[in-house]
Amino acid sequence: MTLMALQGTMELGIIYAIMALGVFISFRTLNIPDLTVDSSFTLGAACSAVLCSTGQPLLGMGFAFIAGCLAGCVTALFNTKLKIQPLLAGILVMLGLYSINLKVMDNRANIPLLNKDTIFTTLQGTPLEAYATTLIPSAVLLVILLLLVWFLKTKLGFVLRATGDNEKMVRALGVNTDTIIIIGLALSNGLVALSGGLIAQYQSFADVSMGIGMVIIGLASVIIGEVVFGSSPLLRRLIAVILGAILYRLVIALALELGMPPTDLKLVSALIVALALSMPVIKRYIDLLKKRWLADSKLEGRD
Repeated sequence: MTLMALQGTMELGIIYAIMALGVFISFRTLNIPDLTVDSSFTLGAACSAVLCSTGQPLLGMGFAFIAGCLAGCVTALFNTKLKIQPLLAGILVMLGLYSINLKVMDNRANIPLLNKDTIFTTLQGTPLEAYATTLIPSAVLLVILLLLVWFLKTKLGFVLRATGDNEKMVRALGVNTDTIIIIGLALSNGLVALSGGLIAQYQSFADVSMGIGMVIIGLASVIIGEVVFGSSPLLRRLIAVILGAILYRLVIALALELGMPPTDLKLVSALIVALALSMPVIKRYIDLLKKRWLADSKLEGRD
């Protein structure tokens, strides 16, 4: 793998890490399988691209985050107020957002951003211009990480984490868990949409189908990070999610480098997630085999 390809892979991993942090909030913190991610990612990209094409890239990033928060709120309201199962609520919003994304993009399937100002062009004419695509996403990710660590350690953050662990107990303490779920899913999808907005400006285009499979990528990043880098304490867990996203992109880049067709990447992603999810079972099975081997060795030694 060339140095330029490695740099591009790292940059994508950093941007996707923001999305992975959003998935972490819904899947791990709230324990809710939210499939809104696939469309909220595209929604963020669409908002970012539309405003970027009018010369307002920073405003586009802000609107991407807000739009993602609204999408998460709708999913949460379906779940908490209309009592629709979380999985089905996410699917319904994901389907509805497809049409909304098209309307945001003025019924165009693709919005090119070639020769348009983006947040990555803000460093033009400075000594850091060559490193803009690395420095800007890294700075955004660092700010989000610090804010997320701070938020999850506040009283509201503790309640959010407790709701995911045991919603009935939290409700018994007099907390309105419906509001907590709405806040959690709004924040989750806001981060996902922000990642989509960054990707649109990084790749200089937004496509209506670019969010397909994002929930798998996010989940893979979370699981790989937890398995490889650990899951305790909180700061280490969040950093593990970030490193998991970067490692996932490296695995995908390596697969492409070895000659795998791009059409097989979704299959590779599914296999990675399946392997990561089954790691605890595989580890227990390996430990059991080791114990049996040691026991057999001791018996043979006595004989």
